Amino acid sequence: MKSLILKSSTFSLLLLLLLSCKNEPKATSIETNNKANGNIKYARGFDIQHFENYTKLIIKAPYQNADKSFEFKLTKAKSSGNLNSIQTPINSIVVTSTTHIPMLELLQVEDKLVGYPNTNYISSKKTRKLISKGFIKELGHEQSMNTELLLDLNPDLVVGFSLNSNNKLFSTIEKFGIPVILNGDWLEETPLGRAEWIKVFGVLFGKEKEADSIFNKIEYDYLKVKAIALKSLNKPTVISGGLFKDIWNLPAGESFEATFLSDANTNYLWKNSRGKGSLSLNIENVFEKGQEADLWISPSFYKTLDQLKKANDIYPQFKAFKNKNIFTFVNKQGEEGGIIYFELAPARPDLVLKDLIKIAHPELLKEYEFTFFERLN
Repeated sequence: MKSLILKSSTFSLLLLLLLSCKNEPKATSIETNNKANGNIKYARGFDIQHFENYTKLIIKAPYQNADKSFEFKLTKAKSSGNLNSIQTPINSIVVTSTTHIPMLELLQVEDKLVGYPNTNYISSKKTRKLISKGFIKELGHEQSMNTELLLDLNPDLVVGFSLNSNNKLFSTIEKFGIPVILNGDWLEETPLGRAEWIKVFGVLFGKEKEADSIFNKIEYDYLKVKAIALKSLNKPTVISGGLFKDIWNLPAGESFEATFLSDANTNYLWKNSRGKGSLSLNIENVFEKGQEADLWISPSFYKTLDQLKKANDIYPQFKAFKNKNIFTFVNKQGEEGGIIYFELAPARPDLVLKDLIKIAHPELLKEYEFTFFERLN
């Protein structure tokens, strides 16, 4: 598995995680009188509304280009069998992406996780201990989950991902009478928007206040360190990404990665490009524009400068290569080879931003130690 992870592109790995995902619950129309305003600041993909006897969780962006939202009635009363009515707090859960693990741990409900597809992907030491003790069952591959074992576990809820509305796996799970909620945090366009999805888990586990408090602290730290970065008069130029099958993939100017680089007070050379995903460029265009860039962030999955040098003759011609100012997150892995960045970064954008500021402006965070990144040697 380690070999698979290290050889895949970032997009490919994330796509693999997403394919572990799930189907959509049925869209409902729940009474909306006496709606209380939600406290969602950045996330666009969900909302939480409070009523006298229940709470409504609305998933507005469960997958790309979704044309409808999905509503769930959360109540302390026992569920009537309607998959859109969930008794809370839930006591057991199955999730399908490692990005959910840190949110469970932050809320201290990781012990409620009873199953996971392909547990080798999980890097967290705390959750790995639960796996080794048999408390979290291996549910097989994401695309062909062991539904028989899942039925035996009978979790209160499955939280999954899906690329579209057609997911047979999650339809099958729902036929067993197990509710499924699609988590669309990966579609959020800002770092804090992704992190705010902890509030979804908070309301499900009856820990809404705790989730709000945790997110507020992450938000505070993020904005605080962003303000520190703006004190620097130096604004180093940055390139990102690397070649995959002769195409250089790098973040578009409106992507959440570009937001990170902007908030770290750097001059990302493609900051004015349009798009919220990635750009696919030929190497000549990247070299022409980026050969004199001060920093190179995330050069694909290369672990050493020597690997990078052998991969393409043009790489050593970049100024950042010559000055050894290339930084990667792929070298920090869990015991089974999972890359920690992919698991923890969506929940902790404050730590990602601190890493990037440490790279771009090391004088501003002298005592801070990298969480994800390190210099490529």
